[in-house]
Amino acid sequence: MSDARTASRGFRWTWLRRSVQAAALVLFALPLIAAGWGLFGLFAGGEEATPAPAQLPFFGSLSSSSIFGIEVLDPFAMLQTIAASKTFALDWLLAALPVLVLYGLIRGRAFCGWICPVNLLLELVDALRRKLGVEVREAPVPRRAKLWIALAVLALSAVTSIPVFEAFSPISAINKGILFGAVTGLWVLGAIVLAELFWGHRVWCRSLCPLGGFYQAVGRAGQVNVRLDHAACIHCDACKNACLCDPAILEPVLAERDVIVRAGDCMACGSCIDACPTRALSFCVGRSAKPARPNVEA
Repeated sequence: MSDARTASRGFRWTWLRRSVQAAALVLFALPLIAAGWGLFGLFAGGEEATPAPAQLPFFGSLSSSSIFGIEVLDPFAMLQTIAASKTFALDWLLAALPVLVLYGLIRGRAFCGWICPVNLLLELVDALRRKLGVEVREAPVPRRAKLWIALAVLALSAVTSIPVFEAFSPISAINKGILFGAVTGLWVLGAIVLAELFWGHRVWCRSLCPLGGFYQAVGRAGQVNVRLDHAACIHCDACKNACLCDPAILEPVLAERDVIVRAGDCMACGSCIDACPTRALSFCVGRSAKPARPNVEA
């Protein structure tokens, strides 16, 4: 075990994760470039006829995409659409099912840690705030608030007949802005950056994002988990300081009440693993049983 930890010291999950986040942005941009179109809603072609990006094998955004003619939907966007339209179509469920199963099996909030462009942006904001020496609160809003916000978004979608989150999503502000020049959600994205700089550490991702709340509920069933080797842990709290979600989710394993991080909030981002000086933390597959509590005789 110690040899494996030593051998992996040069590898950092954070490097791989940021590469995947950047690659996701590039992936969605490629169809537009391949079709001879421009980004940000611009058309870069000449007088010659060019194919529409939608005719290519892959095209779309994080909300809705087409892969070889098969529609793939964001499950939370699908739920908003059902609530807003007061109707249900089996096609919608089938289109959202691959994404739901993928993140359900891996870990719901893996989307937040590995794909979401807002998370990538806020890591840059984190670095800027540290450089400026600005101190912010760690948890100004309870992290479970986003579960209730997700439910409120669905309720408001039903009342207003509009997919509410899609109307102000900061994810769309980045993803659809780069692709199509859309400005929806830009004001929310600006407010998130200001909140991150001057109010609370990751307050949007940890506590306010309804999509994060949806994936938090899904994440309890995830099979990719952070595991702690209690014998190697020196209780330096480096993992808690590095956690992008909420240091509280590490408490059960650090207090030796569990061996894996079970909280649905975990993004499986690997930041805590990278930060651990003894490599006591690692990824594992499967839901390990909780350790039996020793009997204490009076």
